[in-house]
Amino acid sequence: MRLAEPILTRRIPSVPHGDPKDRRTVDYDAFVRTDGYKGLEKALDMDSAAVVALVKDACVRGRGGAGFSAGLKWSFVAPDDGKGHRYLCINCDEAEPGTFKDRLLVDFDPHLVLEGIAIACWACKLDVAYFFIRGEYHHQARVMQRAIDEAYAKGIFGKQGLLRGKVKHAVDCYLHRGAGAYICGEETALLEAVEGKRGWPRVKPPFPAVKGLFGRPTIINNVETLAAVPDIIWRGLAWWKSIGTNGVPGGQPSWGTKLMGVSGHVARPGCFEAPLGIPLRTLVDDYCGGMRGGKRFKGAIAGGVSMGVLGTDQFDAPMDFDIGRHYGVLGLGTACPTVFDEDTDMVAVTRNCARFFMNESCGQCTPCREGSGWMYKMLLRIERGDATTADLDLLDEVAGSMGLGEGTTICGLADGNNWLVRTMLKKFRGEFERRVKPKFVPLHLSAR
Repeated sequence: MRLAEPILTRRIPSVPHGDPKDRRTVDYDAFVRTDGYKGLEKALDMDSAAVVALVKDACVRGRGGAGFSAGLKWSFVAPDDGKGHRYLCINCDEAEPGTFKDRLLVDFDPHLVLEGIAIACWACKLDVAYFFIRGEYHHQARVMQRAIDEAYAKGIFGKQGLLRGKVKHAVDCYLHRGAGAYICGEETALLEAVEGKRGWPRVKPPFPAVKGLFGRPTIINNVETLAAVPDIIWRGLAWWKSIGTNGVPGGQPSWGTKLMGVSGHVARPGCFEAPLGIPLRTLVDDYCGGMRGGKRFKGAIAGGVSMGVLGTDQFDAPMDFDIGRHYGVLGLGTACPTVFDEDTDMVAVTRNCARFFMNESCGQCTPCREGSGWMYKMLLRIERGDATTADLDLLDEVAGSMGLGEGTTICGLADGNNWLVRTMLKKFRGEFERRVKPKFVPLHLSAR
């Protein structure tokens, strides 16, 4: 994995840090030498409401998958009533298949993330931050804990107030390790896990900004979303808007850069920082060295399997948050595409992804619990060649009957499953039809 030339983060040559067996990361002193924490210093000179307004004007769309405006989310948080803690939860669960970009931010630039955390806590008047990290990220947990310890030692966090007491708003930051459940990437399931409960999504409303962690106002942001904030404060709104795309009329802009982890059948898989709106073809050809072995492009999962698939004729799809409007997918998601070449068995891909969703369903909602298992069994039959054309229609019907869009589930896991299955069926229908038998017709009807 490799990083392209950075244009957003203050990426610098990494330096030895901690255990020599560990990967190389950036420590506090190296970060400060490249204007680290300057964004926090500037934010603390501003009124907290002005910081929220600036992030809102920048339209920093959530980099964890949903693409919702971070500034708008910050503006929803309930006013401070003085009755208890107010929380920030940082989502580093990153269990979406094909996604590996938050891990690299933690690996190489943890203090950039901590700076974003401190700014968010000042802007929204939050006093406790929980950094929720995926259970399998053992090394990253050590790196982040060391960075948090450094931030306390240098006065970023602690009882004295932010940035060695520049303001008297004190913030505590804690690392919380998950147990490896995909469902904890959903924000309310994450809250349940931090509270020590089973990771089940909550019914909304109430929304976390009003009643979240331990029943108190809470903001949940993705790691990469928070990492974008310091440079917006430090470099200004005009700089941020100069990168990315203004989007389509009536839609929101996709400003800034995005970490895009590219995997699959490309010559050089890796994580690259690129401006939003870059065509997938450009990302593959210019950043990844083209398709592996010179083979032809067949399709791609644009941003994690839950977003659905791009077809063979959609190689030029722009990687922005409006991709779902024009290319028949749920959205940009994490913007970490998995690329498939001409030899890929798309029926097998669909079956494999459906198996993942079946195993990761929390089981709370009947349509998701039962529907995901049903779809997986049908896909097994199709892959074996034991299904009929009628099963394809039934599979599409089952997929289209479960999820938030249909009002049948609490969270979006079922949507991710059904969008994957439905887009595969729609864009690679011929491949599915070649694997099934003709629909059975009774003899007395076939003679008519």
